[in-house]
Amino acid sequence: MRLSRTARIALGGVTAAGLAVVYAPLLLVLLNSVNSDRSFGWPPSGLTTRWWRAALHSEGVRQALLTSVRAGLAATAIALVLGTMAAFAVHRHRFFGRRTVSFLLVLPIALPGIVSGIALNAAFRTVLDPLGVGFGLFTVVVGHATFCVVVVFNNAGARLRRLSPSMTEASADLGARPWQTFRYVTFPAVRSALFAGGLLAFALSFDEIVVTTFTAGPGTTTLPVWIYENLARPHQAPVVNVVAAVLVALSVLPVYVAQRLSSDPAGGRL
Repeated sequence: MRLSRTARIALGGVTAAGLAVVYAPLLLVLLNSVNSDRSFGWPPSGLTTRWWRAALHSEGVRQALLTSVRAGLAATAIALVLGTMAAFAVHRHRFFGRRTVSFLLVLPIALPGIVSGIALNAAFRTVLDPLGVGFGLFTVVVGHATFCVVVVFNNAGARLRRLSPSMTEASADLGARPWQTFRYVTFPAVRSALFAGGLLAFALSFDEIVVTTFTAGPGTTTLPVWIYENLARPHQAPVVNVVAAVLVALSVLPVYVAQRLSSDPAGGRL
């Protein structure tokens, strides 16, 4: 169906306006990170890398970045293991309650973050406190893993649905053992989907603040939490913009790579 010229212009204008609403504030953050004016006067009176040097030498920023990376890597590793196993169980086997299990696995990412945070906080206080395990990096990792598993599960499941069962059946007919079939047939076919799911899971964990607020202990501060705590401090405002700019860059890269891998009809090559 061909659209009229007026309709194409209208759709293009609406699309451009929507993109501007989303990306103009991000561009403003990037510009303010090099704005020489501490109060972010507009237009900028000059450009400087002073705030970037200040952020580089900030002990609080470095510690928060390290905590976010540790939490993201640990949550991603857990999600890859559990999400992959769940995807194979749901999409390769038939059992009672399979649809219910699939629904329960996807549910955490649909729940409001504050609901998940409150639920996890109550669960940790009930289960871990009697065992002497307090809030800290461990509870943050577990909290992040609850929704990171969903991303890996969805990516792996989507690839398994596209993978013909005849490939594994042919491998078995040729005498391959189950582990050999997985290693030489199944895993190469789903490898790029798992990699993309891992990248998205890390990006989600790295940016998470709501669940982190309810599951982190007093000495555990991730980068998003550091930004929130320092946002209202006048002397820290320029450094906050630098950290936000870095956070944008670190979030865009894994999402872009994951999108390219997921959209590759051939499954991608690693």
